[in-house]
Amino acid sequence: MNDFEVGSIVQGKVTGIEKYGIFVKLDNDYSGLIHISEIRNSFISNINKFAEIDEVIYSEIKSIDHDKKQAILSVKNLNYRTNKNNSVKESVRGFYPLKENLPIWLNEKKEEYGINS
Repeated sequence: MNDFEVGSIVQGKVTGIEKYGIFVKLDNDYSGLIHISEIRNSFISNINKFAEIDEVIYSEIKSIDHDKKQAILSVKNLNYRTNKNNSVKESVRGFYPLKENLPIWLNEKKEEYGINS
C-alpha cells in the first residue's frame, strides 16, 4: 500500500513491544514504531499495558520513509485499541473531548434553530 501519508490514521498489527516503543506491521511491506513518547503525555511505567502482541490497533502516521517502508506512528489522543466484540474501549483522554466540545455543539444548534440562551 503506497498511499500512506503523514496524518493518516492506519490500522496495523502489533509485532513487538520493547521498553522504548511498540512495533506495528501496517501491511505486507510497511512497518512502524510507536515510540513511548507517542503513546501518552504522562509517565509510562509499563508499556505492556498499552498493547499486546498480535493486537490490531489504529495509529496516526507522524512521518514515513517510502524507500525504507517504515513509519513513525503515534496513538496520542486516539481510541487506538479495538477488541473482538467491537465494543469501545476508553481512550487515554476519556470523556474530556466530550466535556470540552458539548457547550460549543449546543450553542451551534441553538443558533441554527434561532434559540436564544
